[in-house]
Amino acid sequence: MIPRRRATAPLPGWLALVACVAALVLALLNPDASADIPAPVVVPLPTPAPSGSTINPAPTGSAISPLPAPTTLFAPPIDDDATTRSGRAAMPGDAEVPLEWMPPGSGASPLPSEEIFPPQTIPLRFNHKKHVKELKLTCRSCHSDAYGSVDAADRLLPKPAKACDGCHETDHSDLRAVKASAIPMGKCSFCHVGAKAGVGGKVAAVVIPTPNLHFPHKLHLARNIQCGQCHGKIDELELATREQMPRMAGCFTCHAMSGPAEGEAKSECTTCHLSQPDGRMQVAFSTGKLLPPRWLHDSGHAADWIERHKTAAANDSAFCGSCHTDKYCADCHDGKVRPRNIHPNDFLSMHPQAARQDSPRCVSCHQEQTFCADCHRRTGVARDAASGNLSGRRFHLPPEVWTTAPRGPQHHAWEAERNLNACVSCHTERDCTTCHATKGIAGGQGVNPHPLGFRSKCGLALQRNPRPCLVCHDGRDSLLGSCR
Repeated sequence: MIPRRRATAPLPGWLALVACVAALVLALLNPDASADIPAPVVVPLPTPAPSGSTINPAPTGSAISPLPAPTTLFAPPIDDDATTRSGRAAMPGDAEVPLEWMPPGSGASPLPSEEIFPPQTIPLRFNHKKHVKELKLTCRSCHSDAYGSVDAADRLLPKPAKACDGCHETDHSDLRAVKASAIPMGKCSFCHVGAKAGVGGKVAAVVIPTPNLHFPHKLHLARNIQCGQCHGKIDELELATREQMPRMAGCFTCHAMSGPAEGEAKSECTTCHLSQPDGRMQVAFSTGKLLPPRWLHDSGHAADWIERHKTAAANDSAFCGSCHTDKYCADCHDGKVRPRNIHPNDFLSMHPQAARQDSPRCVSCHQEQTFCADCHRRTGVARDAASGNLSGRRFHLPPEVWTTAPRGPQHHAWEAERNLNACVSCHTERDCTTCHATKGIAGGQGVNPHPLGFRSKCGLALQRNPRPCLVCHDGRDSLLGSCR
């Protein structure tokens, strides 16, 4: 049985009246302070249970009057780094830059070539859009050296003592002892990123390797080619990085002209690219090998380049000569260099079909009577194989299909007419004359190999080249005499 609680005595009326009057006076004297002080939360006391009743606990998750929202009086301090979060990437929050703001040609080449513009390290925070659009600075305000530069190796970054100290109240006159200022934007960490930026007067170095190309800014600016025509809409971006470097597809806007429109914007590769002493392009760099893009004469050296290079070379062999010598091509085509990637995987099982089609031409790299015949002899797929027995390893179709009459669509006669090279890769003339020579010559059987109607034009064939005829016919052969 639950003991009965003693009822709480009510407050005297006069005490409640005094409390209300005091609160009203304070509110009239300082309304702002009273507004900032949150109202107390009143949680009602439970009503005493009647005698003999059972008290049930409050259900879990029951609603209780919430505390008022925190005011500025209790707000956490503002993050000091919040003012330096911009300028760390091209777009706020490292968002993707719209294509129309990227350098011309970015649609064909989304990223600049690492062989031309090696990777950079830019541990800086800088907002181009703020400086150009809000502070009304021009490109020349910070990059004045570009207007007189004739070499891509020139360093065109702003000189801090000239471009930065005036507004940031810093002192970069001696880069070994830079003096920061007392204002927030005069601290080292305001522009230089890193956990220890400015500690000991040191900051992380900006590393921008020399581009591997020829480019005179002065000549381009003199022809009214402005910065945005090569670098894109820098005035819309925050931090400019290597991605704002020019693309070759954009350069071709001027450098791919023909005739009088070409002017001095020549289209030769070495106009912009570095060259070797023999005049060919330099293609080997520390960051990789410079290869042409797919959009340029369909010459992208991808996995299918072996199949496509013949078309590109036939269309413009001088373009290939920009990087390769004639010897480079001849060594491969003459068989001196035999690249293993010329054939697809599992070519051993597929090469009979390619050999019959003669595509690619096998004799471009292989000697028929050595490379081909030797392999067939070793595997026993040849007439003169060491085993002397082709049983179970027959190369041709059964004799009733391949050799004897009548001639069907798979008869060897059609195969020989279509691609004789496939036959002579294993067979010599002796093998053919065994059947086709006139009886009595080289053991011939007198089987006529000629097509219908050949007798009417055999005289012309004999006149042009009698040697093939004399392989099977004796000079006194009456059949040969009818063609003279």
